[in-house]
Amino acid sequence: MENVRIGVVGCGYWGPNHIRNFSALRSEGAEMAMAADLDPQRRSHIAELYPSVEVVADAHTIIDNPDIDAVVIATPPSTHYPLAKRALENGKHVLVEKPDVLDVGEAVELGALAEGRELALAVGHIFEYSAAVNRIRELIIDGELGNVLYVRSLRVNLGLFQKNINVMWDLAPHDVSILRYVLGRTPNAVHAVGKAHVNPGAADVVNLTLEFGDLLATVIVSWLDPRKTREMTFVGDRKMLVYDDLSASEKIKIYDKGVDVPQYYDSFGEFHFSYRHGDTVAPAIDEYEPMREQCMHFLDSIKFGKQPRAGAEAALDVTRVLVAAQMSLDDNGRRVEVDEAVGAAAPAVTR
Repeated sequence: MENVRIGVVGCGYWGPNHIRNFSALRSEGAEMAMAADLDPQRRSHIAELYPSVEVVADAHTIIDNPDIDAVVIATPPSTHYPLAKRALENGKHVLVEKPDVLDVGEAVELGALAEGRELALAVGHIFEYSAAVNRIRELIIDGELGNVLYVRSLRVNLGLFQKNINVMWDLAPHDVSILRYVLGRTPNAVHAVGKAHVNPGAADVVNLTLEFGDLLATVIVSWLDPRKTREMTFVGDRKMLVYDDLSASEKIKIYDKGVDVPQYYDSFGEFHFSYRHGDTVAPAIDEYEPMREQCMHFLDSIKFGKQPRAGAEAALDVTRVLVAAQMSLDDNGRRVEVDEAVGAAAPAVTR
């Protein structure tokens, strides 16, 4: 096909990054054509940076334009569903930022719309396109860590406080999507507890426990922490791995450490642990900008009719987990089966 004409709706935080990357991908078949934002200052800023991009106020000017092939939606989460639905109904390929929608039924409907019209529907699970996360996935698939026993994730910082969603919906989609991607499965149950310390209407710290059968993953997200931390620890029965996304040079470290338990023993006196302290290795990773990779992959999905890596299925799985987690959060940490989220009423995600 000819160049894919792209329109970006929302020029706040993520939108300008999409505009920059699609503008740089002209040689790959992208034409960054239009951008929309309600804020006149943001419109002026984008128009100054990208004179060739037509900048408008109304999102529907892009969505209803027959010359636009694909729409990126980078607006507040509560607006994602109606904008994405209208874009798909108008025959546009869609890339929607995380969280894609706030309701399981909406995620199902958007996936069915995209499939029925043979359109690409991608979600902004940007870490699925990062070099480090893909290396972790390879290491787990290859058995480098052995059986993964548990995962601990810490994603905290001071702010930015959101007005219309709580911290879990803002930050935890990253952790849930990473875990789903690298482990190759979706949690079956979740517990969530949290507190709202600054804005009574929105939890600013949440602790999640995700059950993947016998494997437990603990995820802590917060807008109220003095240090920005983006760290995940994978503990296997052979080796352990620490992923520090903020590290400039050693994002992954593999520790040849563990605890060996004797397979057979005849008495308690013979039972003893054997601690293993081996080498620590920081594998070399060829870094690249994940968003550029995501944008390139979205283009390929459109041009060659491929399913996006983070597509409708991934969006639905993550939405199911987050809705179940919100149900748990609203019910004082009750263990909620992820399947309970199917058919559940849309949660009030500002709690």
